Order: sequence, then C-alpha cells, then structure tokens
Amino acid sequence: MNRTIRSLLPLLVALIAISCGAQREEEEIRPPNIIYIIADDLGYGDLSCYGQKHFQTPNIDRLAEEGMRFTQHYAGTTVCAPSRSVLMTGLHTGHTPIRGNKEWQPEGQWPLPDSAYTMAEMLKTAGYVTGAFGKWGLGFVDTEGAPHRQGFDRFYGYNCQRLAHNYYPAHLWNNEEKIILEDNTGLAKVTYAPELIHREALEFLNANRDTTFFLYYPLIMPHAELAAPEPYMERFRGKFLPEKSFEGVDDGERFRKGPYGSQPESHAAFAAMVTLIDDIVGELLQRVNELGLDENTLIIFTSDNGPHVEGGGDPDYFDSNGILRGYKRDLYEGGIRVPMIARWPGRIKAGSVSHHVSAFWDVMPTIADLLDVEMEVTTDGISFLPELLGNTTQQQKHDVLYWEFHEQGGRRALRVGEWKLVQYNAWSESPGAFELYNLREDEGETKDVADQFPERVEELAALLPEQRTPSPVFEIKTQTAGNVQGSR
Repeated sequence: MNRTIRSLLPLLVALIAISCGAQREEEEIRPPNIIYIIADDLGYGDLSCYGQKHFQTPNIDRLAEEGMRFTQHYAGTTVCAPSRSVLMTGLHTGHTPIRGNKEWQPEGQWPLPDSAYTMAEMLKTAGYVTGAFGKWGLGFVDTEGAPHRQGFDRFYGYNCQRLAHNYYPAHLWNNEEKIILEDNTGLAKVTYAPELIHREALEFLNANRDTTFFLYYPLIMPHAELAAPEPYMERFRGKFLPEKSFEGVDDGERFRKGPYGSQPESHAAFAAMVTLIDDIVGELLQRVNELGLDENTLIIFTSDNGPHVEGGGDPDYFDSNGILRGYKRDLYEGGIRVPMIARWPGRIKAGSVSHHVSAFWDVMPTIADLLDVEMEVTTDGISFLPELLGNTTQQQKHDVLYWEFHEQGGRRALRVGEWKLVQYNAWSESPGAFELYNLREDEGETKDVADQFPERVEELAALLPEQRTPSPVFEIKTQTAGNVQGSR
C-alpha cells in the first residue's frame, strides 16, 4: 500500500462511518409506510383468529400472530358509505358529512364536500404518496367527493358502491378514466374485478418502494353478491351442506346495476370469498417483504361493519358474529363491532391482544400522533398509538361513543364505559323504547336491563342530543327531553 493511500485511510473510514450513521439515522426517522385494508361486510367472527371454525384464514392469522389483535374495535357505523366517511374524516356519524347511503346520479353516492379534511389529505401534507384501490362510495368522479379531490394521488376500482355489488362489472375507474371491461360485455362473466384491483394495488407498492406511501385498500369482499372465481369455488363446493341457494338478477335492464346475481352455492361462495381476502393479505405481506419494506410498514386490517344477510348471506350458519347480537344495519354489537389487527414488526408486540375500546374515528388522530403532525380539524377521535406501542398507562379512553343509522325509521346507539344504550325507530312518529345493556356482564346483549336501571337510561339518553350537529342532507327529527320518559 503506497504512502498516500495509507495516509488517507483514517479519513476514508471516518467518511464511511458518517455516511453509514446518516443512513441509519434516516432509516430511524423515516415515517412508516401505511397499508390500511378494510373488508366489506366481514363479521367479527369471520376470521379464524377471531373464532371462525368452518374455514381458516392463515395469512390474516399471521398478522395477529405478528401484531396486535383488538377485541373492542368499532366501525364508523353499520353500513358502507357513512362508515367510510367516519374513517376518512375522524368524525363519528353525528358529525361526519356522509351519514347514510344516499345515491348520486348517474353513478355513485352523495359526495364528501370540498370542506372535508380527510386522512389522505393529511398524509399528502406529510409527504406521503397516497393510493386507494377497491370501493370508494364517497363521491362520483366529477364531484368534489372524488378520490383525487380528497387527497388520493391514485384511485383504481369501483367509484359506486351500488355497482360494486357485482363482481363482473362492465367498467371500473382509473382516477377519472372509465375502464371498459370488454370481457364482461353482455351477459359474459370473464373478468373478476377484484383480481384487476389487486394487481394495481401490488403495482402501487412496486412503484413507490422508494417513497413513503399510504395504501388504502377498501376491498369489495365478502359483500353480496356472493361470487368467487371457479378455482376458489372448487375448494369449498359440497363442504358446507345443506347449501343455501339465492335467486337473483341475471339478465335484463337491471343486470349489473346493483341487484345481486344468483348463487346456488352461497355457503361455498362465502367461504371462497373470505379465503380470497386471506390470499390477498398474504400476497401483500409477501410483496412488502420482497421489497425490503417489512420493518417500516404498518399494516392494519379491519371491516366496515357487521355481516350481511342479503344475496344469500348466511351469518348464522358461519357464526359470523361470534357471541355478538345483530348484523349489518343493526346497532347492536354484531352490526358495528369489527375485527381489527395491526402489525408493525419491531414496534407492535407480536401476539398481543388489546381490549382497548376504539373506533374508526380514532384512526386519523392515531396516524397524526404517529407522524407528529397537526391536523387541520378537531376530530371525535382519540389516538390509540400508546396502546399499539405498549404504553398502556398513557392511553386515553373515550368518555362517549356514538353511532346513528338513517334507514328503517332511524337507529342510534351510545356507549359509556360498559353501558350501551340502543334505540330503534328513533326518528319515527312512535319512537322505539330505549334499551340498556351492560357489556361487561352481557357482551351478547341478550338482556335489556332498562327497567332495572331507569336512572342510567335517563342519564345516557340526556347525552344523545349533544352527540350530533344538524345535517342539511341527512335530516332527522331530533328527539326532545320530553320523549325520554315516554320512550319505553
């Protein structure tokens, strides 16, 4: 070694050390990628890690084995569009802009207003590349509620949740471009849309491997109609007897415009669809690992509400609610309590279980807390980041949780501690009685104890008016104090 090179060695070593140190520091302070997967109408008991016995979900179970499984997490409400509005805005259904499944012509649902501040907009401000793949349902492509006007750089999938009832659609959307699926012309069912959507989601990961990204993946499964590719049907055909047959719309003017198609093997189809969801999660995990992003990616998996009974759905056969009462459109636990699993290797303790009470409106403040960014709005949520990271003594708790539902006479529910107040026909001419449940003693809401605790009913009912602000689009007749005493 010549003298010049020997004399430069200390300097070269120092420069290498500084470079490596800077790289490690950059890796340490780089915010995590975020993948948020939301299944459509998946019940609390539809995953094997939550008790499903009829079939297995090994990849989602792996999320729980390597992360945290929540036992008391709630959806925004009990149907699709408002539940997703809650997630995007951090505001529960008494405050979020979209509070019901209201249609928009010629396609889509009532749009989020331009004034809405979404989780995607917050993440874009923090430097994230944002992509949504699946079902939107919060504004048609030419409205202010369109994904690309609410913070998403890229959207691919169904804009309209009504058209997302059909798995072999005539078209999908790539941002504002209408993608005609030629193979599905006429009555043909060739191109299974979830497979196209999944391909685009994986490509989003590939394209943004060197950036910080937010992948929002609102799946359309296992929402009715019940349909799965033939290889998946073959795995379960004849295994869940007696089968349940559903006769739907298979041709005519209404075909592919929302009504569900027929399914003579509804049980097999449902198991096939949940298995497909599990495979999708497995492929996402594999791709994240292949791209070297595993340790810097937070993955959350959940569902938008409880299990459906339409289109051949049979939640009682599969025990989709576990011990919980109610289905989609109910405000009993089975309609709103959903599975949630969070995985972040090295940060979230593997195999942990959380009984912390949380909800969709907590997700946005949790991510803001994680990134240490200021939200431009006040939300109804509480960050559950301390719970995720094991700092349970620092975890705040909700004083009140609230839900409302704008169909079937109106429904509303409120939880304070272990007490749950439920009212059906809440805004009809003859309001339903207030029901009261103690979830600590009766998680399945089998015993209404309102008659035993009238003072508790009155105390909780008095909290209802302050949980909501008026909406010019989703109007209701607000209950007065005079209705409380005569409500039973």
